[in-house]
Amino acid sequence: MSKYADLLAGPSFDKKPPDLKKVLCDAVFMLEQFGIPVDGLTPRRLERMALCFLSVAGIDGTGNWSKAKDIKQNVSMRSRDIIAYINAKLHDSISSGSYDDIRRKDLLLLVAGGVVLNTRPDSARNDSTRGYAFSPTHAALVRKFGAPGWTQETVKTFAERTTLAQKLDERRSTPVMKVMLPNRKVLGLTSGAHNLLQKEVVEKFLPRFGNGAEVLYLGDSANKLLYINEKKLKELRFFELSHGELPDVIAYSERKNWLFLIEAVHSFGAISRMRQLNLERLTEKCTAGIVYVTAFLDKKTFRKLACDIAWETEVWIAESPDHMVHFNGDKFQGPYR
Repeated sequence: MSKYADLLAGPSFDKKPPDLKKVLCDAVFMLEQFGIPVDGLTPRRLERMALCFLSVAGIDGTGNWSKAKDIKQNVSMRSRDIIAYINAKLHDSISSGSYDDIRRKDLLLLVAGGVVLNTRPDSARNDSTRGYAFSPTHAALVRKFGAPGWTQETVKTFAERTTLAQKLDERRSTPVMKVMLPNRKVLGLTSGAHNLLQKEVVEKFLPRFGNGAEVLYLGDSANKLLYINEKKLKELRFFELSHGELPDVIAYSERKNWLFLIEAVHSFGAISRMRQLNLERLTEKCTAGIVYVTAFLDKKTFRKLACDIAWETEVWIAESPDHMVHFNGDKFQGPYR
Protein backbone atom coordinates (compact mmCIF):
# COMPACT_ATOMS: atom_id res chain seq x y z
CA MET A 1 0.00 0.00 0.00
CA SER A 2 1.37 3.43 -0.90
CA LYS A 3 1.88 6.16 1.71
CA TYR A 4 -1.07 8.02 0.14
CA ALA A 5 -3.28 4.97 0.52
CA ASP A 6 -2.25 4.92 4.19
CA LEU A 7 -3.34 8.55 4.52
CA LEU A 8 -6.68 7.82 2.83
CA ALA A 9 -7.38 4.50 4.52
CA GLY A 10 -10.86 4.44 6.05
CA PRO A 11 -14.30 2.84 5.60
CA SER A 12 -15.24 4.95 2.57
CA PHE A 13 -11.91 4.64 0.76
CA ASP A 14 -11.66 0.92 1.45
CA LYS A 15 -14.96 0.33 -0.41
CA LYS A 16 -13.80 2.09 -3.55
CA PRO A 17 -12.84 0.05 -6.67
CA PRO A 18 -9.08 -0.58 -7.01
CA ASP A 19 -8.74 1.67 -10.07
CA LEU A 20 -10.42 4.56 -8.26
CA LYS A 21 -8.22 4.05 -5.21
CA LYS A 22 -5.20 4.47 -7.49
CA VAL A 23 -6.69 7.64 -9.00
CA LEU A 24 -7.36 9.09 -5.53
CA CYS A 25 -3.79 8.32 -4.41
CA ASP A 26 -2.47 10.03 -7.55
CA ALA A 27 -4.72 13.02 -6.85
CA VAL A 28 -3.35 13.37 -3.30
CA PHE A 29 0.20 13.04 -4.64
CA MET A 30 -0.47 15.88 -7.10
CA LEU A 31 -2.05 18.04 -4.42
CA GLU A 32 1.04 17.60 -2.27
CA GLN A 33 3.24 18.58 -5.22
CA PHE A 34 1.04 21.65 -5.75
CA GLY A 35 1.77 22.74 -2.18
CA ILE A 36 -1.55 21.73 -0.61
CA PRO A 37 -1.02 20.32 2.92
CA VAL A 38 -2.23 16.71 3.07
CA ASP A 39 -0.85 15.65 6.46
CA GLY A 40 -2.98 16.23 9.54
CA LEU A 41 -6.34 15.78 7.80
CA THR A 42 -8.65 12.92 8.70
CA PRO A 43 -8.76 10.18 6.03
CA ARG A 44 -12.32 11.10 5.05
CA ARG A 45 -11.59 14.84 4.86
CA LEU A 46 -8.57 14.15 2.68
CA GLU A 47 -10.61 11.79 0.50
CA ARG A 48 -13.36 14.38 0.05
CA MET A 49 -10.82 17.03 -0.89
CA ALA A 50 -9.36 14.66 -3.50
CA LEU A 51 -12.87 13.89 -4.80
CA CYS A 52 -13.54 17.62 -5.21
CA PHE A 53 -10.19 17.99 -6.98
CA LEU A 54 -11.21 15.30 -9.47
CA SER A 55 -14.74 16.54 -10.00
CA VAL A 56 -13.83 20.18 -10.65
CA ALA A 57 -11.24 19.00 -13.20
CA GLY A 58 -13.75 16.62 -14.77
CA ILE A 59 -11.67 13.52 -14.04
CA ASP A 60 -13.52 10.23 -13.56
CA GLY A 61 -12.49 6.98 -11.89
CA THR A 62 -10.33 5.92 -14.83
CA GLY A 63 -7.88 8.77 -14.30
CA ASN A 64 -8.33 10.44 -17.68
CA TRP A 65 -5.80 13.13 -16.74
CA SER A 66 -5.27 14.46 -20.26
CA LYS A 67 -8.89 15.67 -20.29
CA ALA A 68 -8.63 17.96 -17.25
CA LYS A 69 -10.75 21.09 -17.70
CA ASP A 70 -10.05 24.60 -16.44
CA ILE A 71 -11.63 28.03 -16.11
CA LYS A 72 -10.55 29.06 -19.61
CA GLN A 73 -13.01 26.52 -20.99
CA ASN A 74 -15.89 28.33 -19.25
CA VAL A 75 -16.29 25.47 -16.79
CA SER A 76 -18.18 26.35 -13.61
CA MET A 77 -19.36 23.80 -11.09
CA ARG A 78 -21.55 24.77 -8.17
CA SER A 79 -21.19 22.86 -4.92
CA ARG A 80 -24.38 20.94 -5.79
CA ASP A 81 -22.88 20.02 -9.17
CA ILE A 82 -19.75 18.75 -7.44
CA ILE A 83 -21.78 16.49 -5.15
CA ALA A 84 -23.73 15.11 -8.13
CA TYR A 85 -20.50 14.42 -10.06
CA ILE A 86 -18.81 12.72 -7.10
CA ASN A 87 -21.80 10.45 -6.49
CA ALA A 88 -22.35 9.60 -10.16
CA LYS A 89 -18.74 9.25 -11.38
CA LEU A 90 -16.62 8.57 -8.30
CA HIS A 91 -18.56 5.91 -6.38
CA ASP A 92 -19.53 7.96 -3.35
CA SER A 93 -22.75 8.87 -1.55
CA ILE A 94 -22.38 12.43 -0.26
CA SER A 95 -25.66 13.88 0.96
CA SER A 96 -27.21 16.37 -1.47
CA GLY A 97 -27.76 18.72 1.48
CA SER A 98 -24.07 18.94 2.42
CA TYR A 99 -23.20 21.56 -0.21
CA ASP A 100 -22.06 23.96 2.52
CA ASP A 101 -19.50 21.40 3.68
CA ILE A 102 -18.19 21.19 0.12
CA ARG A 103 -17.62 24.93 0.04
CA ARG A 104 -16.49 25.53 3.61
CA LYS A 105 -14.39 22.39 4.20
CA ASP A 106 -13.65 20.27 1.12
CA LEU A 107 -12.77 23.13 -1.24
CA LEU A 108 -11.22 25.34 1.42
CA LEU A 109 -7.56 24.37 0.94
CA LEU A 110 -7.92 23.96 -2.82
CA VAL A 111 -9.22 27.52 -3.19
CA ALA A 112 -6.74 28.95 -0.69
CA GLY A 113 -3.90 27.25 -2.56
CA GLY A 114 -5.03 28.56 -5.96
CA VAL A 115 -5.69 25.10 -7.42
CA VAL A 116 -9.42 25.81 -7.70
CA LEU A 117 -10.71 29.26 -8.64
CA ASN A 118 -14.00 30.96 -7.86
CA THR A 119 -15.66 31.71 -11.19
CA ARG A 120 -17.43 34.71 -9.67
CA PRO A 121 -15.04 36.04 -7.02
CA ASP A 122 -17.12 39.16 -6.33
CA SER A 123 -20.34 37.26 -5.71
CA ALA A 124 -21.88 36.67 -2.30
CA ARG A 125 -21.10 33.38 -0.59
CA ASN A 126 -24.72 32.26 -0.84
CA ASP A 127 -25.04 33.23 -4.52
CA SER A 128 -26.52 30.15 -6.23
CA THR A 129 -24.71 30.95 -9.49
CA ARG A 130 -21.31 30.99 -7.85
CA GLY A 131 -19.15 28.19 -9.18
CA TYR A 132 -15.66 26.71 -9.15
CA ALA A 133 -13.18 25.81 -11.87
CA PHE A 134 -9.62 24.58 -12.16
CA SER A 135 -6.64 26.93 -12.43
CA PRO A 136 -5.13 26.85 -15.95
CA THR A 137 -1.62 26.44 -14.54
CA HIS A 138 -2.55 23.45 -12.42
CA ALA A 139 -4.76 21.92 -15.12
CA ALA A 140 -1.87 22.03 -17.60
CA LEU A 141 0.25 20.00 -15.18
CA VAL A 142 -2.57 17.54 -14.48
CA ARG A 143 -2.91 16.88 -18.22
CA LYS A 144 0.76 15.87 -18.32
CA PHE A 145 0.63 13.68 -15.22
CA GLY A 146 2.57 10.46 -15.71
CA ALA A 147 4.91 11.91 -18.33
CA PRO A 148 8.69 11.67 -17.72
CA GLY A 149 10.01 14.55 -15.65
CA TRP A 150 6.57 15.55 -14.34
CA THR A 151 7.73 16.22 -10.78
CA GLN A 152 10.72 18.25 -11.94
CA GLU A 153 8.49 20.39 -14.18
CA THR A 154 6.08 20.93 -11.28
CA VAL A 155 8.90 22.00 -8.96
CA LYS A 156 10.12 24.50 -11.58
CA THR A 157 6.59 25.84 -12.11
CA PHE A 158 6.16 26.73 -8.45
CA ALA A 159 9.80 27.50 -7.62
CA GLU A 160 9.15 31.23 -7.29
CA ARG A 161 5.90 30.89 -5.35
CA THR A 162 5.24 30.38 -1.67
CA THR A 163 2.86 27.44 -1.49
CA LEU A 164 -0.07 27.16 0.89
CA ALA A 165 1.70 24.40 2.80
CA GLN A 166 4.68 26.69 3.31
CA LYS A 167 2.46 29.57 4.44
CA LEU A 168 0.68 27.37 6.96
CA ASP A 169 3.79 25.58 8.19
CA GLU A 170 4.92 27.46 11.30
CA ARG A 171 8.00 25.29 11.47
CA ARG A 172 9.50 27.19 8.55
CA SER A 173 10.16 30.11 10.88
CA THR A 174 12.55 27.95 12.89
CA PRO A 175 16.15 27.28 11.80
CA VAL A 176 16.64 24.41 9.41
CA MET A 177 18.47 21.26 10.43
CA LYS A 178 21.79 20.64 8.76
CA VAL A 179 22.35 17.14 7.41
CA MET A 180 25.68 15.96 6.01
CA LEU A 181 25.60 13.40 3.21
CA PRO A 182 28.31 10.71 2.97
CA ASN A 183 29.97 12.77 0.20
CA ARG A 184 30.32 15.66 2.74
CA LYS A 185 27.68 17.77 1.01
CA VAL A 186 25.56 19.68 3.57
CA LEU A 187 21.81 20.15 3.04
CA GLY A 188 19.16 21.97 5.06
CA LEU A 189 16.04 20.10 6.19
CA THR A 190 13.07 21.94 7.66
CA SER A 191 12.34 21.19 11.30
CA GLY A 192 10.07 18.32 12.29
CA ALA A 193 10.15 14.76 13.62
CA HIS A 194 10.04 13.16 10.17
CA ASN A 195 12.99 15.15 8.85
CA LEU A 196 14.90 14.60 12.10
CA LEU A 197 14.59 10.87 11.48
CA GLN A 198 15.81 11.31 7.90
CA LYS A 199 18.84 13.14 9.27
CA GLU A 200 19.49 10.23 11.65
CA VAL A 201 19.21 7.76 8.75
CA VAL A 202 21.76 9.66 6.67
CA GLU A 203 24.22 10.44 9.46
CA LYS A 204 23.93 7.33 11.66
CA PHE A 205 22.35 4.41 9.79
CA LEU A 206 24.27 4.67 6.51
CA PRO A 207 27.75 4.99 8.09
CA ARG A 208 27.05 1.92 10.25
CA PHE A 209 25.15 -0.38 7.88
CA GLY A 210 25.28 1.19 4.42
CA ASN A 211 28.52 -0.47 3.26
CA GLY A 212 29.82 2.84 1.94
CA ALA A 213 26.47 3.82 0.44
CA GLU A 214 26.00 7.24 -1.15
CA VAL A 215 22.66 9.07 -0.98
CA LEU A 216 20.95 9.21 -4.37
CA TYR A 217 17.66 10.76 -3.25
CA LEU A 218 16.49 12.71 -0.21
CA GLY A 219 13.18 14.54 0.06
CA ASP A 220 11.99 17.26 2.41
CA SER A 221 8.53 18.35 3.56
CA ALA A 222 9.07 21.67 1.77
CA ASN A 223 10.97 20.32 -1.24
CA LYS A 224 10.33 16.75 -2.36
CA LEU A 225 13.36 16.89 -4.66
CA LEU A 226 15.82 18.34 -2.15
CA TYR A 227 18.63 16.11 -3.38
CA ILE A 228 18.77 13.78 -6.39
CA ASN A 229 21.56 12.01 -8.22
CA GLU A 230 19.39 11.45 -11.27
CA LYS A 231 22.25 10.26 -13.46
CA LYS A 232 23.18 7.40 -11.11
CA LEU A 233 19.55 6.37 -10.59
CA LYS A 234 19.09 6.12 -14.35
CA GLU A 235 22.26 4.05 -14.62
CA LEU A 236 20.73 1.64 -12.11
CA ARG A 237 17.49 1.61 -14.15
CA PHE A 238 15.52 2.95 -11.21
CA PHE A 239 11.89 3.90 -11.86
CA GLU A 240 10.80 7.38 -12.98
CA LEU A 241 11.39 9.97 -10.25
CA SER A 242 8.03 11.65 -10.87
CA HIS A 243 6.29 8.60 -9.42
CA GLY A 244 4.38 9.07 -6.19
CA GLU A 245 5.80 5.87 -4.67
CA LEU A 246 9.29 7.25 -3.97
CA PRO A 247 10.65 6.21 -0.55
CA ASP A 248 12.02 8.85 1.81
CA VAL A 249 15.70 8.05 1.30
CA ILE A 250 17.46 6.13 -1.49
CA ALA A 251 21.12 5.16 -1.08
CA TYR A 252 23.43 2.99 -3.15
CA SER A 253 26.38 0.83 -2.07
CA GLU A 254 28.65 0.30 -5.06
CA ARG A 255 30.75 -2.08 -2.97
CA LYS A 256 27.80 -4.47 -2.58
CA ASN A 257 25.66 -3.30 -5.51
CA TRP A 258 22.81 -2.79 -3.04
CA LEU A 259 20.17 -0.11 -3.36
CA PHE A 260 18.64 0.88 0.00
CA LEU A 261 14.99 2.00 -0.13
CA ILE A 262 14.39 3.57 3.27
CA GLU A 263 11.11 4.79 4.78
CA ALA A 264 11.47 7.17 7.74
CA VAL A 265 8.38 6.42 9.84
CA HIS A 266 7.12 8.97 12.34
CA SER A 267 3.46 7.94 12.51
CA PHE A 268 2.72 5.89 9.36
CA GLY A 269 4.31 4.56 6.18
CA ALA A 270 6.19 1.43 7.28
CA ILE A 271 7.18 -1.01 4.54
CA SER A 272 4.18 -3.29 4.72
CA ARG A 273 3.75 -6.28 2.40
CA MET A 274 1.60 -4.22 0.01
CA ARG A 275 4.16 -1.40 -0.02
CA GLN A 276 6.90 -3.96 -0.62
CA LEU A 277 4.99 -5.52 -3.55
CA ASN A 278 4.50 -2.08 -5.14
CA LEU A 279 8.20 -1.29 -4.82
CA GLU A 280 9.17 -4.73 -6.16
CA ARG A 281 7.02 -4.09 -9.23
CA LEU A 282 8.48 -0.63 -9.76
CA THR A 283 12.09 -1.80 -9.35
CA GLU A 284 11.88 -5.01 -11.35
CA LYS A 285 14.31 -3.61 -13.99
CA CYS A 286 16.77 -2.24 -11.44
CA THR A 287 20.26 -3.69 -11.79
CA ALA A 288 21.09 -3.46 -8.06
CA GLY A 289 19.90 -5.71 -5.26
CA ILE A 290 17.13 -4.02 -3.26
CA VAL A 291 17.33 -3.69 0.52
CA TYR A 292 14.11 -2.47 2.16
CA VAL A 293 14.52 -0.58 5.43
CA THR A 294 11.92 0.94 7.75
CA ALA A 295 13.46 3.46 10.17
CA PHE A 296 11.92 4.59 13.46
CA LEU A 297 12.98 7.25 15.94
CA ASP A 298 12.30 5.05 18.97
CA LYS A 299 11.19 1.60 20.12
CA LYS A 300 7.80 2.91 21.23
CA THR A 301 6.85 3.84 17.64
CA PHE A 302 8.31 0.57 16.35
CA ARG A 303 6.16 -1.45 18.76
CA LYS A 304 3.02 0.29 17.49
CA LEU A 305 3.73 -0.62 13.88
CA ALA A 306 5.71 -3.85 14.21
CA CYS A 307 2.79 -5.97 12.99
CA ASP A 308 2.75 -4.05 9.68
CA ILE A 309 6.39 -4.77 8.79
CA ALA A 310 6.87 -7.09 5.79
CA TRP A 311 9.11 -10.13 5.88
CA GLU A 312 12.37 -9.91 3.94
CA THR A 313 12.87 -6.32 5.12
CA GLU A 314 15.00 -4.55 7.73
CA VAL A 315 14.20 -2.27 10.67
CA TRP A 316 16.50 0.35 12.19
CA ILE A 317 15.70 2.35 15.35
CA ALA A 318 17.52 5.65 15.82
CA GLU A 319 17.61 5.49 19.63
CA SER A 320 19.58 2.21 19.33
CA PRO A 321 21.69 3.07 16.29
CA ASP A 322 24.18 0.19 16.57
CA HIS A 323 21.54 -2.52 16.18
CA MET A 324 19.06 -3.71 13.56
CA VAL A 325 15.98 -5.90 13.51
CA HIS A 326 16.04 -8.38 10.65
CA PHE A 327 12.75 -9.61 9.26
CA ASN A 328 14.60 -11.74 6.71
CA GLY A 329 14.25 -15.09 8.45
CA ASP A 330 17.15 -17.10 6.99
CA LYS A 331 19.68 -14.28 6.62
CA PHE A 332 20.85 -10.93 7.87
CA GLN A 333 20.94 -7.67 5.96
CA GLY A 334 20.98 -7.87 2.17
CA PRO A 335 18.67 -8.19 -0.84
CA TYR A 336 16.40 -11.22 -0.64
CA ARG A 337 16.46 -13.60 -3.62
